[in-house]
Amino acid sequence: MNLLLQCVLIYGLSSAIYSLVKWRFVKTALDNIPGPLSASFLKGNMGQLRGLECVAFMRDMIDNYSGHVVKLHDLFDKPALYVFDPKALHAILIKDETIWQESPVIISSTLALLGPGLLSTLGEQHRKQRKMLNPVFSTNHMKFMLPVFYETVGRLRDALETRVKNGPQEIDMLSWMGRTALELIGQGGLGYSFDKLVEDQKNPYGESLKLFFPTVSKLGLVSMALPYIRAIVPARLRSLASIVPIAGVREWKYHADLVAQKSQEIFDSKKRALEQGDDAIAEQLSRGKDIMSILMKANIAASEKDRLSDYELVSQMSTLVFAAMDTTSNTLARILQQLAENPHSQGKLRAEIIEAISQGEDLPYNHLMGLPFLDAVCRETLRLYPLLLWASKIATCDTVVPLSEPIHGTDGRLISELTVSAGTEAVIGTLGCHTSKALWGEDALEWKPERWLSPLPESIAEAGMPGVTSHLMSFFGGKRACIGFKFAEMEMSKLA
Repeated sequence: MNLLLQCVLIYGLSSAIYSLVKWRFVKTALDNIPGPLSASFLKGNMGQLRGLECVAFMRDMIDNYSGHVVKLHDLFDKPALYVFDPKALHAILIKDETIWQESPVIISSTLALLGPGLLSTLGEQHRKQRKMLNPVFSTNHMKFMLPVFYETVGRLRDALETRVKNGPQEIDMLSWMGRTALELIGQGGLGYSFDKLVEDQKNPYGESLKLFFPTVSKLGLVSMALPYIRAIVPARLRSLASIVPIAGVREWKYHADLVAQKSQEIFDSKKRALEQGDDAIAEQLSRGKDIMSILMKANIAASEKDRLSDYELVSQMSTLVFAAMDTTSNTLARILQQLAENPHSQGKLRAEIIEAISQGEDLPYNHLMGLPFLDAVCRETLRLYPLLLWASKIATCDTVVPLSEPIHGTDGRLISELTVSAGTEAVIGTLGCHTSKALWGEDALEWKPERWLSPLPESIAEAGMPGVTSHLMSFFGGKRACIGFKFAEMEMSKLA
C-alpha cells in the first residue's frame, strides 16, 4: 500500500509540475477570453463550480460577461470554458461530437458508483448499450407504462390524504416526491416495488443514490484525481477503499456497495425466475411491462456481438434508478413550491386538469401530455431549475468552435470563433442556456409558465439550442442526450 501511495503521489506531483510550466508560461488562444480569476492554482475555478455556492458563481459568469462563452481555470490553472452559446454547443454536442468526449472525472465517478452503465461507458460499448435500450424508452412503451404511474400516484394521494384528514399538517413534499419517484422507476423500470408509500420511512437504496452528489462534493480533489487513481490502482485492490483514511472515500465505497448489492439482488431474482420458467415473470417478459424485463428479453434474443454482460445489465438497473429518481423528485418539489407561491397559476392548472378528467377516467398518454398549461408549468420549472446545472466535455484533439455572435477579447479585439487545444474542458452551462437575459429577455429569472403559451423571443426561438426538448438543455443533446426524457416528462406531468 505504501508503494502504491508513493506512485500516486509521484504521478500527481509530476502532473502538477508539467501543468505549472505549460499553463503558467505558455500562452493559449483562450487567454484572450474574459472570465473570473483563478481561485487557486491547485483547483482553479473547479472548486467554485462544484461547491455549495456554485449557483452564485455561475450567475456572475452569466450576467457579468459579454457573450455566451467565459474562460475558466481548470486544475493547475489549465484554461477551460463555460459555454452557453447555442452555435458553440451545437458544434460540441452534435457537429463535432466525436471530438468532444465525456469528462474522465464524471466517467470515473459514475463508474465507481454505478458500474459500466449508460452514464459511465464510452465508444462502442456505449453505442451497443444505447442501441439495446432505445426501444424501451419509445413513446409507445411510455403509453403502456402509464397505468403503472396512475396506480403509484394513487397510493401517494391516499397517503397524503391520510396525513391531513384531521386538519392541516406540515408535510415534507421533497421527501415524498423522492419516495414516489423511486417507486415509479422501481415499478416502471425494474418491475420491483421499493416503497408501498404508507409508512414514514426511508429506503436505504434510494438514500444511497440520493447521496451520490453530496458525497462526491465532499471528496474535493480526490474526485478530480479519480481518473488517474483508477489508471494506477489495479481493480483487485479497489475494495481497499473501505479502509482508506479519508471519510468521504469510505462513505462513497459504502454507498456504491449498497447500490450494487441491491441491484444485483433484484437482477438475480428476475433472472432466476426466468430460467425456472416462473409464469408471472414469463408473462411479464412477454408483455414487456417494465424496462428491465424488455431489456433482459432483448438481450437474450440479441446476437453474441450485441449482447450485454450480466454486469452491464445490473449496472443499467442502478443507472436507471439514479438518473430517474433524485433529479425528477427535485423538479417535482420545485413545481409544487412554485404553484404554492403562485395561486393564480395553481388555479389555472387545477381548472385545466379538472376539465380534462371530467369524464371520470384516467387520461390516456396523448391527452395527458397535450395539456397546454401543464406542459408550460413543467417546461418553465425545468428552465428556471435545470435537472443538472452543467455537464462537461473534453476536446480529444485541437479544434475550432464557432460562436453565434462575436465577443470582445480582453485585448478589445472581436472573436468569432475559438481555437481550442486538445485536453481543454468545456463546461456545458445549462443554467446559462436557460436564464441568460440576452436569450430569454429581462424576465429570464422569473417563473412565468405563460411564456410557453405565446411566441418566445426571437433571440431564443431562433437560437438553435441543440437540446432534445425545444429551446431547453435540461436533457442535453446529441448522441449522449438523456435517453429517458420521455419517462421523466411523464413522471412530472402525472405528479404535478
